[in-house]
Amino acid sequence: MKLARRNAPTVLAFAACLLVLPALALGDTDPETGETLLPGEIDGKDVTVRLPNPEKQLPLDELRKFTEVFGRIREAYVEEVDDKTLLENAIKGMLSGLDPHSAYLEPQAYEELEESTSGEFGGLGIEVGMEDGFIRVISPIDDTPAQKAGVQAGDVIIKLGDQPVKGMTLEEAVSLMRGEPGTTLTLTIVRDDEGGAPIEIDVERAIIKVTSVKSRMLEPGYGYLRLTQFQAETGREFVDAINRLEDRNGGSLNGLIIDLRNNPGGVLQAAVEAADAVMDEGLIVYTEGRIQSSKLRFSAQPGDETDGAPIVVLINGGSASASEILAGALQDHHRAVVMGTESFGKGSVQTVVPLDETHAIKLTTARYYTPSGRSIQAKGIHPDIVVRQGRLTEVENQPFFTEADLSGHLENGEGESEDNGDAPARDELVSRDYQLRTSLNLLKGLKILDQSKAIKE
Repeated sequence: MKLARRNAPTVLAFAACLLVLPALALGDTDPETGETLLPGEIDGKDVTVRLPNPEKQLPLDELRKFTEVFGRIREAYVEEVDDKTLLENAIKGMLSGLDPHSAYLEPQAYEELEESTSGEFGGLGIEVGMEDGFIRVISPIDDTPAQKAGVQAGDVIIKLGDQPVKGMTLEEAVSLMRGEPGTTLTLTIVRDDEGGAPIEIDVERAIIKVTSVKSRMLEPGYGYLRLTQFQAETGREFVDAINRLEDRNGGSLNGLIIDLRNNPGGVLQAAVEAADAVMDEGLIVYTEGRIQSSKLRFSAQPGDETDGAPIVVLINGGSASASEILAGALQDHHRAVVMGTESFGKGSVQTVVPLDETHAIKLTTARYYTPSGRSIQAKGIHPDIVVRQGRLTEVENQPFFTEADLSGHLENGEGESEDNGDAPARDELVSRDYQLRTSLNLLKGLKILDQSKAIKE
């Protein structure tokens, strides 16, 4: 039996060589390196296999077990499987067994990853992850078919069309969700607040074009920025949006709301740039890993685009990764009040390592930490003020009977008060979004306090 070809992955090629060496004892030791030398054969040529020195030695029993399984599958599986397929499956298993985010990216998955970070791709418009063999919705992306159809953060997908999700890899599930625009896919989901009964939702596929930053004025002086996803250009777009809001309000803002709800994250550098835009100084985030290149620190440069205007950051269970970096940095530096519900808790950094032009691995290489040293992994960001989403119904009451309605009431001595008319119409988005409405009220309260302090000074 011959060893694996030279172009096979190094570790797996070495493992295959044990197929012909199961009974050999360890050989001589290289006095300079401490490596153990074993004789072997590749394509009829004698070679010497060099095992790492004892301090870094590979687990031989496990490698022998691997090669035995490899051999038994080749010999006895019900259908013939070529060595290339077996080795690629081994690579997939090696990565998927590490954590939910490490993966082997074959050509289609590699291309889809590049598309998603660029902001345009085909599919349903949801960010997903694996959980207990099923697909968990991290968040639906704004203005996409999935969101419009009613898919919610936290939904567990158990079937895609007629195919059960159990047993699929994340890449296989994502591949099924992608498809021709205009075609429909039925998602069978389980939702906690529906008592565990499966729900079917039909979603029509479309070309997903994600606008990463949306802005509007909620009321005079109070701006709103919605970050749907962190893409390569999000940092620049974030600064541009702040400047537009300030221009619409005469050059400054009384307060700003940054909405990160259901933002699944994205490019780390974009989150750093967004934090830098509203911070004057200080550490934004740092990462820690085993290799030197995974130990990074990002700090703010002088200059705050908002000139110190009060900020409220909105988060929920769909806020993950880069969203948590931004929220955590502003929270630690007391630059913003974080409001909403606890975030998702993805505090790890993935590095995409190309293997060739069409294949890559996505490998978790570090954990990231907020400026105060908090790891968000599996914990999330806890808001300063917990505000759960709810439906708010305003009760129309009859006007109260006041002093001014009494016959012969005493005048206040300042003459008749002017009728200022009704209060400005409330923004429709604020009217239907309880968390956003609460955030706006908080900003108004902070502005009142600032004005009171200025008067005293």
